[in-house]
Amino acid sequence: MDDGQRISLVTSGGGVRDLAEAARLAEAAGFESVWATEFYDRSATIALAAMAEATERIELGSAIAYAFGRTPLVLAAEARDLDELSGGRLTLGLGTGTRRMQQDWHGLDGEHPASRMEELIPLLRSLLRLHEGPIDHEGRFYRLRVTPTATVSAPLRVDLPIYMAGVNPRMIEAAGAVADGLVGHPLFTPEYVAEVARPALEGGARRAGRTDAVPIAGYLTCSIGPDRDQARREAAAVVAFNSTVKTYEIVHRLHHFEPEVEAIRSAWRAGDFGGMADAVSDRMLDTIALAGTPEEVLARYTERWHGVYDRTLLWPPAFRGLEGVRAVIQAFS
Repeated sequence: MDDGQRISLVTSGGGVRDLAEAARLAEAAGFESVWATEFYDRSATIALAAMAEATERIELGSAIAYAFGRTPLVLAAEARDLDELSGGRLTLGLGTGTRRMQQDWHGLDGEHPASRMEELIPLLRSLLRLHEGPIDHEGRFYRLRVTPTATVSAPLRVDLPIYMAGVNPRMIEAAGAVADGLVGHPLFTPEYVAEVARPALEGGARRAGRTDAVPIAGYLTCSIGPDRDQARREAAAVVAFNSTVKTYEIVHRLHHFEPEVEAIRSAWRAGDFGGMADAVSDRMLDTIALAGTPEEVLARYTERWHGVYDRTLLWPPAFRGLEGVRAVIQAFS
């Protein structure tokens, strides 16, 4: 699809070899970039290493790697190595996860995540310049003293791009202040981007004295298949799962989706996964996602999503694996 838009792929289904194959397919189809996810059973950095080895030209990104599950030193070292391995193709996308994830998965208190990110990202940039001399950092959240005992080589790029995920205005503002870009959430809508995300980004940039526009690489749930109803059902399952998280209520309130969200969460508490998808109305699905046959998805993208993001990250349902990836690539190539 050559319309001047930067079309990319997020791949999260299957094993690491499947992710590498998805990256290879995206590169062969001319996609701008391919992005790896992270969860309790998936490392974004390991996936990116496999993708780097499987490709030669396509840009690579994490959407996202958990910022607080690693120390700043480990994060910087992984970014340095991945950028070298890929030949300078890495965008490091970092996210905090929800407060519950920070507490239950990483053993952290979950307090002040935006302020913590505002300290972390400049610290990572300092660590990427470790070849210039020792680092002695005493901050609100991080204490770090690194005096190399041997020569440290310069990284391939000291200025590799660091993106940051955010949903609420305070976190998005932090991205505008310290990050090279924002990773937009799968529940974002064109209206939320225009009315909330971009103004918050601009506010953060002004606070930091930045004059450059901060780009958004935004997720877009994309379920494509010859069976329209099946494709829409699969997209509804993804929207429903993401809608169980209270942190994201701010997006739903903008569109008055409170009845749908209440029904989704009721089904979630009952363990009724089919009921969760049933609770996603057609209006909710078409506001948030792309779903249906290839022809109607392309038409809907042009009508509703074209130009919303600086980099559009098409995200097929993970449970469809490479089949879903191929369907998206074929439709948008």
